[in-house]
Amino acid sequence: MMILLGITLTQPKVKTVQQGQKVTIECSMDVALSYDDLAWYQQKPGEAPKLLIHDINSLQSGTSSRFSGSGTAYTGRDFTLTISGVQTEDTGDYYCQSYHYINSKDVFTQ
Repeated sequence: MMILLGITLTQPKVKTVQQGQKVTIECSMDVALSYDDLAWYQQKPGEAPKLLIHDINSLQSGTSSRFSGSGTAYTGRDFTLTISGVQTEDTGDYYCQSYHYINSKDVFTQ
């Protein structure tokens, strides 16, 4: 859980899934998303985070089509990353990052 300027993002701590299965990772926030700026990152031990999805559901170049994002722009508070046909190389930590415009300030969660 992260708290930044009153914004709380909540994600599951651990999800275990068998190879070939579908997994969903939820990201919930207590402040509605501004615009469509919700991104998903994957991080493996000893490596920098890698951008997978931006603008809620747009795949970053090089991201496998097994990954998909969903949620509602502008008013959404609940977002999902889905990995279809999980592979061993998908093991890692996954993070969502959101953008909000609050009190005339740009706020990116970390």
